[in-house]
Amino acid sequence: MKKPIQLSPKDMINAYLLFFVIHGAQVGVGIHGFQRIVYQEARQDAWISVLLAGIATHIIAFCMIKTLEAYGSNDLYGIQQDIYGKWIGNFFNSIYILYCFVAFFSVLQNYIEVIQTWIFPGLATWFLSATLILITVYAFTGGLRVVVGVSFFAIMLALWIIPMLLFPLKFSSIESLFPILEADISSILKGAKSMAFTIIGFEILQIIYPFVKDKENVKKHVHLGLLFTTVIYMIVILVSLTYYSEGKLEKTIWATLTLFSFISFPFMERFEFVAVCFWMLIILPNLCLFIWAAYRGAIRVVNISEKKFVSIFAVLIFIGTLIVQSRTQINSINTHFGEISVYVVFIYPIILYLATILKKKLITKRSKNNEKN
Repeated sequence: MKKPIQLSPKDMINAYLLFFVIHGAQVGVGIHGFQRIVYQEARQDAWISVLLAGIATHIIAFCMIKTLEAYGSNDLYGIQQDIYGKWIGNFFNSIYILYCFVAFFSVLQNYIEVIQTWIFPGLATWFLSATLILITVYAFTGGLRVVVGVSFFAIMLALWIIPMLLFPLKFSSIESLFPILEADISSILKGAKSMAFTIIGFEILQIIYPFVKDKENVKKHVHLGLLFTTVIYMIVILVSLTYYSEGKLEKTIWATLTLFSFISFPFMERFEFVAVCFWMLIILPNLCLFIWAAYRGAIRVVNISEKKFVSIFAVLIFIGTLIVQSRTQINSINTHFGEISVYVVFIYPIILYLATILKKKLITKRSKNNEKN
């Protein structure tokens, strides 16, 4: 197996920060309206679909960690080059770079749509796109520690939003969750599959793993991060199912933001405006981590400087946001990207893990034969 990538001590991070990285990468624009998509498939059993999706993330994370442990200190890009060879490995690496590109674009475009729909309908797309891209690029050029720091502070500063979900509970009815298991297994599984776009992001572990100092603590903090994300989504889906009357959730595009619209204080009537603006802090880790992951792959495939890469990446994303603006186009991208992410995030890591085990056995068998000879 290939030698691990060489890293300087200043690039390394502590394992406990993976809790913030994993959670920060998972929670983004998807939480605004995932309830409608899951409810269309599983109805009042949508919470079971969310729970199953959360359990699936733990299983896939286990496979990812086992694969990474087999290589010591190497990332996904290096592992693919080792297993498939240089050319085929770089082909798969290029696909993953494209995946990060589309993920970045999808998060950015969805957030722009939310801002234009809820707060500033007349604000130009190019202005919002350029502003968010510049903020992301500024954080990215600071290095991995700055990106991880963004994830840490984004979560810490956004924790106050969670208790706000208690306000709609005053108008909720727990009877809306019954009867339980009315949907068949197929519908519940389809609901879990529809959560893919919302719950992805933890695959960043495959890129950031070599940068962790105390790798023996990786499992604990990764699974804690995944658990925290699952708990958040479970709270949101349960509040939504009990608050919205039958059928209404199916017609509500941004169910979470609509929940916030019913919250008001004597000094603040439109709380959802604050939530939408504050959400920029929550999506920023998504954007920073995806551009960073894409860059780590680009330097493996081609010899490109950070400055040149970020310039090309930013220009392509900016042009894309100007071309794709309608709700139909954005929905189409979300749907197709969600389907692709099922294979990239939930199926491929299992295949890669099995390929790693197979190669390890072949190497062991070959070495034993050489010793006999």
